[in-house]
Amino acid sequence: MLFSQRIGLKPIKNIIQIDSIDDDLKIGLWNVMQIFYWDTIKTHHLSGSVYNEDLNLLILLKKLWLGFFKEPLDTLDNYFPNSYSKIRDYFFNKYEWHEVYDFIEFISQNYPDKRINETFRTRCNFVLEGELSGYRFINGSLTKITSEEEISEIEEALNIPDRFKGVRTHLKTALTKLSDKKSPDYRNSIKESISAIEALSKIISGQPKAKLKNALKKIEEETELHPALKDSFIKLYGYTSDSDGIRHALLDESNLDFEDAKFMLVSSSAFVNYLIVKSGKK
Repeated sequence: MLFSQRIGLKPIKNIIQIDSIDDDLKIGLWNVMQIFYWDTIKTHHLSGSVYNEDLNLLILLKKLWLGFFKEPLDTLDNYFPNSYSKIRDYFFNKYEWHEVYDFIEFISQNYPDKRINETFRTRCNFVLEGELSGYRFINGSLTKITSEEEISEIEEALNIPDRFKGVRTHLKTALTKLSDKKSPDYRNSIKESISAIEALSKIISGQPKAKLKNALKKIEEETELHPALKDSFIKLYGYTSDSDGIRHALLDESNLDFEDAKFMLVSSSAFVNYLIVKSGKK
Protein backbone atom coordinates (compact mmCIF):
# COMPACT_ATOMS: atom_id res chain seq x y z
CA MET A 1 0.00 0.00 0.00
CA LEU A 2 1.25 3.47 -0.88
CA PHE A 3 2.12 5.94 1.89
CA SER A 4 -0.56 8.33 0.64
CA GLN A 5 -3.15 5.56 0.96
CA ARG A 6 -2.07 4.60 4.46
CA ILE A 7 -2.53 8.15 5.76
CA GLY A 8 -5.77 8.68 3.86
CA LEU A 9 -4.56 11.34 1.42
CA LYS A 10 -5.09 9.35 -1.73
CA PRO A 11 -8.79 9.48 -2.68
CA ILE A 12 -10.88 6.53 -1.59
CA LYS A 13 -12.00 6.00 -5.20
CA ASN A 14 -8.47 4.87 -6.00
CA ILE A 15 -8.60 2.34 -3.20
CA ILE A 16 -12.02 0.74 -3.54
CA GLN A 17 -12.14 0.21 -7.29
CA ILE A 18 -15.54 1.12 -8.71
CA ASP A 19 -14.97 2.66 -12.14
CA SER A 20 -11.46 1.43 -12.80
CA ILE A 21 -9.24 -1.66 -12.68
CA ASP A 22 -5.60 -1.31 -11.72
CA ASP A 23 -2.84 -3.55 -13.06
CA ASP A 24 -2.77 -5.79 -9.98
CA LEU A 25 -6.47 -6.54 -10.30
CA LYS A 26 -6.36 -7.10 -14.06
CA ILE A 27 -3.34 -9.41 -13.79
CA GLY A 28 -4.95 -11.31 -10.92
CA LEU A 29 -8.13 -11.97 -12.92
CA TRP A 30 -6.12 -13.02 -15.98
CA ASN A 31 -4.06 -15.45 -13.91
CA VAL A 32 -7.21 -17.12 -12.60
CA MET A 33 -8.43 -17.52 -16.19
CA GLN A 34 -5.03 -18.87 -17.16
CA ILE A 35 -5.25 -21.58 -14.52
CA PHE A 36 -8.86 -22.63 -15.05
CA TYR A 37 -9.15 -22.31 -18.83
CA TRP A 38 -6.10 -21.50 -20.95
CA ASP A 39 -3.76 -23.98 -19.23
CA THR A 40 -6.22 -26.88 -19.55
CA ILE A 41 -5.32 -27.62 -23.20
CA LYS A 42 -3.73 -30.95 -24.08
CA THR A 43 -2.84 -30.14 -27.71
CA HIS A 44 -2.41 -26.88 -29.61
CA HIS A 45 -4.57 -27.93 -32.55
CA LEU A 46 -7.96 -27.90 -30.88
CA SER A 47 -10.10 -28.98 -33.83
CA GLY A 48 -8.30 -32.30 -34.19
CA SER A 49 -8.10 -33.13 -30.50
CA VAL A 50 -9.91 -36.00 -28.79
CA TYR A 51 -9.49 -34.61 -25.26
CA ASN A 52 -12.56 -33.24 -23.46
CA GLU A 53 -10.59 -30.27 -22.14
CA ASP A 54 -9.61 -29.24 -25.67
CA LEU A 55 -13.14 -29.72 -27.00
CA ASN A 56 -14.56 -27.63 -24.14
CA LEU A 57 -12.04 -24.90 -24.86
CA LEU A 58 -12.90 -24.96 -28.56
CA ILE A 59 -16.59 -24.57 -27.72
CA LEU A 60 -15.72 -21.61 -25.48
CA LEU A 61 -13.66 -19.98 -28.23
CA LYS A 62 -16.47 -20.37 -30.75
CA LYS A 63 -18.89 -18.78 -28.29
CA LEU A 64 -16.42 -15.94 -27.75
CA TRP A 65 -16.13 -15.30 -31.49
CA LEU A 66 -19.90 -15.48 -31.99
CA GLY A 67 -21.29 -13.84 -28.87
CA PHE A 68 -18.54 -11.60 -27.51
CA PHE A 69 -16.11 -10.55 -30.23
CA LYS A 70 -18.93 -10.65 -32.84
CA GLU A 71 -16.46 -11.79 -35.48
CA PRO A 72 -16.84 -14.35 -38.32
CA LEU A 73 -16.12 -17.88 -37.17
CA ASP A 74 -13.73 -18.39 -40.08
CA THR A 75 -11.39 -15.88 -38.42
CA LEU A 76 -11.03 -18.20 -35.42
CA ASP A 77 -7.65 -19.91 -35.59
CA ASN A 78 -7.90 -23.49 -34.35
CA TYR A 79 -4.19 -23.36 -33.55
CA PHE A 80 -4.69 -22.23 -29.97
CA PRO A 81 -1.49 -20.15 -29.44
CA ASN A 82 -2.66 -17.75 -32.17
CA SER A 83 -6.15 -17.39 -30.71
CA TYR A 84 -4.66 -17.04 -27.24
CA SER A 85 -2.43 -14.16 -28.37
CA LYS A 86 -5.43 -12.32 -29.77
CA ILE A 87 -7.48 -12.80 -26.61
CA ARG A 88 -4.59 -11.67 -24.42
CA ASP A 89 -4.03 -8.55 -26.52
CA TYR A 90 -7.69 -7.58 -26.24
CA PHE A 91 -7.73 -8.17 -22.50
CA PHE A 92 -4.59 -6.22 -21.60
CA ASN A 93 -4.37 -3.59 -24.32
CA LYS A 94 -7.82 -2.82 -25.69
CA TYR A 95 -10.46 -3.38 -23.05
CA GLU A 96 -11.77 -0.68 -20.75
CA TRP A 97 -12.32 -1.66 -17.12
CA HIS A 98 -15.97 -2.58 -17.66
CA GLU A 99 -15.10 -4.71 -20.70
CA VAL A 100 -12.69 -6.72 -18.57
CA TYR A 101 -15.59 -7.53 -16.28
CA ASP A 102 -17.80 -8.31 -19.29
CA PHE A 103 -15.15 -10.73 -20.50
CA ILE A 104 -14.61 -12.72 -17.31
CA GLU A 105 -18.36 -12.92 -16.74
CA PHE A 106 -18.89 -14.22 -20.29
CA ILE A 107 -16.13 -16.80 -19.85
CA SER A 108 -17.62 -18.07 -16.59
CA GLN A 109 -21.08 -18.42 -18.14
CA ASN A 110 -20.12 -20.10 -21.41
CA TYR A 111 -17.47 -22.72 -20.69
CA PRO A 112 -19.22 -26.12 -20.90
CA ASP A 113 -18.03 -27.43 -17.51
CA LYS A 114 -20.25 -25.73 -14.89
CA ARG A 115 -18.23 -27.12 -12.00
CA ILE A 116 -15.08 -25.41 -13.26
CA ASN A 117 -17.03 -22.20 -13.83
CA GLU A 118 -18.25 -22.18 -10.25
CA THR A 119 -14.75 -22.70 -8.89
CA PHE A 120 -13.43 -20.05 -11.25
CA ARG A 121 -15.95 -17.51 -9.95
CA THR A 122 -15.02 -18.36 -6.36
CA ARG A 123 -11.33 -17.78 -7.08
CA CYS A 124 -12.15 -14.55 -8.92
CA ASN A 125 -13.98 -13.34 -5.81
CA PHE A 126 -10.82 -13.88 -3.76
CA VAL A 127 -8.93 -11.69 -6.24
CA LEU A 128 -11.70 -9.09 -6.37
CA GLU A 129 -11.77 -8.85 -2.59
CA GLY A 130 -8.00 -8.86 -2.21
CA GLU A 131 -7.57 -6.06 -4.74
CA LEU A 132 -10.50 -4.07 -3.28
CA SER A 133 -12.80 -4.23 -6.26
CA GLY A 134 -16.33 -2.94 -5.76
CA TYR A 135 -17.72 -6.01 -7.54
CA ARG A 136 -18.25 -9.71 -6.78
CA PHE A 137 -19.66 -12.75 -8.54
CA ILE A 138 -23.10 -13.38 -7.07
CA ASN A 139 -25.32 -16.10 -8.56
CA GLY A 140 -23.06 -16.31 -11.59
CA SER A 141 -23.08 -12.60 -12.43
CA LEU A 142 -20.79 -9.75 -11.44
CA THR A 143 -22.62 -7.47 -9.03
CA LYS A 144 -21.72 -4.10 -7.57
CA ILE A 145 -21.21 -4.30 -3.81
CA THR A 146 -20.04 -0.72 -3.18
CA SER A 147 -22.03 2.29 -4.36
CA GLU A 148 -20.92 5.83 -5.16
CA GLU A 149 -23.13 7.01 -2.29
CA GLU A 150 -21.22 4.84 0.18
CA ILE A 151 -17.90 6.15 -1.07
CA SER A 152 -19.15 9.72 -0.86
CA GLU A 153 -20.04 9.21 2.81
CA ILE A 154 -16.50 8.00 3.56
CA GLU A 155 -14.89 10.83 1.59
CA GLU A 156 -17.04 13.43 3.36
CA ALA A 157 -16.18 12.00 6.77
CA LEU A 158 -12.46 12.04 5.95
CA ASN A 159 -12.71 15.77 5.28
CA ILE A 160 -14.44 16.91 8.48
CA PRO A 161 -13.04 20.04 10.24
CA ASP A 162 -9.87 19.95 12.32
CA ARG A 163 -11.99 20.27 15.45
CA PHE A 164 -12.71 16.56 14.88
CA LYS A 165 -9.15 15.54 14.08
CA GLY A 166 -9.28 12.55 16.42
CA VAL A 167 -12.41 11.28 14.69
CA ARG A 168 -10.67 11.58 11.32
CA THR A 169 -7.75 9.59 12.67
CA HIS A 170 -10.01 6.70 13.68
CA LEU A 171 -11.71 6.66 10.27
CA LYS A 172 -8.40 6.83 8.40
CA THR A 173 -7.07 3.96 10.50
CA ALA A 174 -10.23 1.94 9.80
CA LEU A 175 -9.78 2.59 6.10
CA THR A 176 -6.09 1.69 6.22
CA LYS A 177 -6.79 -1.64 7.92
CA LEU A 178 -9.60 -2.37 5.46
CA SER A 179 -7.54 -1.37 2.42
CA ASP A 180 -4.33 -3.21 3.22
CA LYS A 181 -4.07 -5.61 0.27
CA LYS A 182 -1.35 -7.74 1.83
CA SER A 183 -2.73 -8.10 5.33
CA PRO A 184 -6.22 -6.62 5.84
CA ASP A 185 -7.29 -6.38 9.46
CA TYR A 186 -11.09 -6.42 9.36
CA ARG A 187 -11.60 -6.86 13.10
CA ASN A 188 -9.57 -3.80 14.05
CA SER A 189 -10.99 -1.83 11.14
CA ILE A 190 -14.43 -2.37 12.69
CA LYS A 191 -13.13 -1.28 16.09
CA GLU A 192 -11.68 1.92 14.63
CA SER A 193 -14.90 2.73 12.79
CA ILE A 194 -17.04 2.54 15.91
CA SER A 195 -14.35 4.36 17.90
CA ALA A 196 -14.84 7.30 15.55
CA ILE A 197 -18.48 7.50 16.68
CA GLU A 198 -17.43 7.32 20.31
CA ALA A 199 -14.83 10.06 19.88
CA LEU A 200 -17.23 12.34 18.03
CA SER A 201 -19.98 11.83 20.59
CA LYS A 202 -17.65 12.87 23.41
CA ILE A 203 -16.66 16.04 21.55
CA ILE A 204 -20.19 17.09 20.64
CA SER A 205 -21.65 16.27 24.05
CA GLY A 206 -18.82 18.07 25.84
CA GLN A 207 -18.27 14.98 27.99
CA PRO A 208 -14.77 13.68 27.20
CA LYS A 209 -14.98 10.83 29.72
CA ALA A 210 -18.52 9.73 28.99
CA LYS A 211 -19.41 6.34 27.55
CA LEU A 212 -21.06 6.32 24.15
CA LYS A 213 -24.53 5.68 25.57
CA ASN A 214 -24.36 8.67 27.91
CA ALA A 215 -22.79 10.96 25.33
CA LEU A 216 -25.45 10.16 22.75
CA LYS A 217 -28.19 10.66 25.33
CA LYS A 218 -26.80 14.11 26.06
CA ILE A 219 -26.69 14.90 22.34
CA GLU A 220 -30.25 13.65 21.94
CA GLU A 221 -31.42 16.05 24.64
CA GLU A 222 -29.82 19.06 22.97
CA THR A 223 -30.30 18.35 19.27
CA GLU A 224 -32.76 16.82 16.83
CA LEU A 225 -31.02 13.43 17.01
CA HIS A 226 -33.57 10.73 16.30
CA PRO A 227 -33.90 8.28 19.24
CA ALA A 228 -33.98 5.26 16.94
CA LEU A 229 -30.62 6.21 15.41
CA LYS A 230 -29.14 6.75 18.84
CA ASP A 231 -30.34 3.36 20.02
CA SER A 232 -29.13 1.57 16.87
CA PHE A 233 -25.57 2.82 17.30
CA ILE A 234 -25.56 2.05 21.01
CA LYS A 235 -26.50 -1.54 20.12
CA LEU A 236 -23.93 -1.63 17.33
CA TYR A 237 -21.29 -0.38 19.74
CA GLY A 238 -22.19 -3.18 22.10
CA TYR A 239 -21.30 -5.73 19.42
CA THR A 240 -17.93 -4.20 18.65
CA SER A 241 -16.40 -3.24 21.99
CA ASP A 242 -15.40 -4.71 25.30
CA SER A 243 -17.93 -3.98 28.00
CA ASP A 244 -16.96 -4.74 31.60
CA GLY A 245 -14.36 -7.17 30.30
CA ILE A 246 -16.88 -9.19 28.29
CA ARG A 247 -16.22 -9.80 24.59
CA HIS A 248 -19.28 -9.30 22.41
CA ALA A 249 -20.52 -11.42 19.54
CA LEU A 250 -19.39 -9.58 16.43
CA LEU A 251 -15.68 -9.39 17.21
CA ASP A 252 -15.65 -12.97 18.44
CA GLU A 253 -16.51 -14.10 14.92
CA SER A 254 -13.59 -15.75 13.13
CA ASN A 255 -14.88 -15.10 9.63
CA LEU A 256 -15.14 -11.32 9.57
CA ASP A 257 -14.57 -10.17 6.01
CA PHE A 258 -14.34 -7.16 3.72
CA GLU A 259 -18.11 -6.68 3.59
CA ASP A 260 -18.40 -6.60 7.40
CA ALA A 261 -15.65 -4.01 7.79
CA LYS A 262 -16.87 -1.97 4.82
CA PHE A 263 -20.40 -1.88 6.23
CA MET A 264 -19.11 -0.60 9.56
CA LEU A 265 -16.90 2.02 7.92
CA VAL A 266 -19.71 3.29 5.68
CA SER A 267 -22.25 3.28 8.52
CA SER A 268 -19.91 5.05 10.93
CA SER A 269 -18.90 7.62 8.30
CA ALA A 270 -22.54 8.36 7.56
CA PHE A 271 -23.32 8.72 11.27
CA VAL A 272 -20.32 11.02 11.75
CA ASN A 273 -21.58 13.25 8.96
CA TYR A 274 -25.10 13.14 10.40
CA LEU A 275 -24.01 14.02 13.95
CA ILE A 276 -21.89 16.94 12.80
CA VAL A 277 -24.81 18.40 10.88
CA LYS A 278 -27.18 17.88 13.81
CA SER A 279 -24.74 19.39 16.31
CA GLY A 280 -24.61 22.54 14.18
CA LYS A 281 -28.31 23.01 14.89
CA LYS A 282 -27.85 23.45 18.65
